[in-house]
Amino acid sequence: MTEPQPQPFEPVDEDWQTALVVVAHPDDMEYGGAAAVARWTDQGKKVVYVMATSGEAGIDGMEPERCGPLREAEQIASAAVVGVDTVEFLGHPDGVVEYGLPLRRDIARAVRRHRPDIVITSNFRDTWGGSFLNQADHIAVGRATLDGVRDAGNRWVFRELIDEGHEPWDGVRQIWVASSPESGHAVDTTETFDRGVASLEAHKAYLAGLGGAMADARGFLEGVGRGAGTRLGTRFAVAFEVFPLR
Repeated sequence: MTEPQPQPFEPVDEDWQTALVVVAHPDDMEYGGAAAVARWTDQGKKVVYVMATSGEAGIDGMEPERCGPLREAEQIASAAVVGVDTVEFLGHPDGVVEYGLPLRRDIARAVRRHRPDIVITSNFRDTWGGSFLNQADHIAVGRATLDGVRDAGNRWVFRELIDEGHEPWDGVRQIWVASSPESGHAVDTTETFDRGVASLEAHKAYLAGLGGAMADARGFLEGVGRGAGTRLGTRFAVAFEVFPLR
């Protein structure tokens, strides 16, 4: 009996001008998504990064007080490689991020401030597909992003944001979840793949502490990118689960 073949990916809608990326840690967008960001900034689009944490618990051999500022600096340098000049850190504790009202409020505030057309987050499903478990921070931040985007459009939710001067924004057309095992869409990153690799390689201290296959930036991204590209009909691609809002 033959295995069922995966369905081809549909191209994402690229008729937009501003995107907000909300992820848990420095490096989350670089593990597969940065090449897509490079494509969009090359098109003249504006992309802003928001990190829920500073990744301070991410290097076993370095105490969080040293690690956090280092990883922030690496993320800012990494983002610059793909044309992103605004990187913000929300200050939630790495490794123990909680889904809840404070996180939703912070995300809603960011959406209201930046007023994006598209919001991008990372996989919030329980696994990456199969039996490879996802990490708790990714799940919490991804789910809070889905809700925080909608909170941003409702003036009666988090009314204190109005007092801060942040008027509601319901202009987000879609939320895209990068690398979701439920992805049905993708974007061609063949021309910008090398910049995506360079963006991940900018996390030098993190990769050195990580070790193993995921520390091989090019090898890891080639495997993921070729798999998505096969389903899109391109050499390399980044996959997304798309949630339409309008």
